[in-house]
Amino acid sequence: MRIVKATALGFCFGVRRAIEMVEGAAEERGPIDSLGSVVHNPAVVDGLAAKGVQVVKGLEDVQSSTIAVTAHGRGPEIVKEAAERGVGLVDATCPIVRKSQKAAQSLCADGFKVIIYGEVNHPEVRGVLAWTEGKGMAILDAEAEIDIPRRKVALLAQTTKSEESFAEFVARFSAHNIGRINELHIVNTTCPETDERYHAARELAAECDVLMVVGGRNSANTRKLAQTCASMGVETHHIERADEIVPTWLEGVDSVGVTAGASTPDESIDEVVAQLQSLDKKRNAKGRSKQGRFQPKGMGA
Repeated sequence: MRIVKATALGFCFGVRRAIEMVEGAAEERGPIDSLGSVVHNPAVVDGLAAKGVQVVKGLEDVQSSTIAVTAHGRGPEIVKEAAERGVGLVDATCPIVRKSQKAAQSLCADGFKVIIYGEVNHPEVRGVLAWTEGKGMAILDAEAEIDIPRRKVALLAQTTKSEESFAEFVARFSAHNIGRINELHIVNTTCPETDERYHAARELAAECDVLMVVGGRNSANTRKLAQTCASMGVETHHIERADEIVPTWLEGVDSVGVTAGASTPDESIDEVVAQLQSLDKKRNAKGRSKQGRFQPKGMGA
């Protein structure tokens, strides 16, 4: 069985940077409380916990002298609140998310209605909306009825959305609302690395019988990656760990592809590949055993 890894998979720059920042701070300062998971991956969260990084829901739960803002970012109020509480702050916000925050803040100041194409409850989106001081909103439906008080609209995207889906959203939104808008500003805040993973996943789906998408089930970009693969008509399995692979998935399979979300560590990917190799060896050994068992008389070795 051929095992093929996607040309782009696993940790993106922003995630790797955030983990390194938080790990370094914990080593220098001691225990750290993270305002939410640094990244949406259980293996990473467990690994950081072993190094003294604990996840808390909000500042009211902080017990350590240092807090960390995750790669998803937070609103501008966090700096003030941290100072008031006398705790240190490690801001691991992804640079691309920070670009989105700054754009949202600036455009709101210029009188634009800021609309984010994304999930309203995603931590990144909540953080970006906080920079609009209540003047922004997040939607997924391009034809949703919205209020445009000054006929000025700015469209941004959740960074984990693909460029293709954002372009489709912009086109549908414009067609539906053009009569109510005098000025439309578009800021492409999609992550290039995330988009690379979507393209690589499509290429992988075109050449493999089955796909394994590795990553946290609470990871938006990993779920979208799995949906992208499945949309290609290929049997797709979203797994978090290597031991979740079911041997029957590989029956009659000549090639299996492996890809992973932007929050998936290299170790998890390597473990999945090793598990697939192990299952393939067992399958081959079983096949040889059956051939020997039913060998015609006089044909022995």
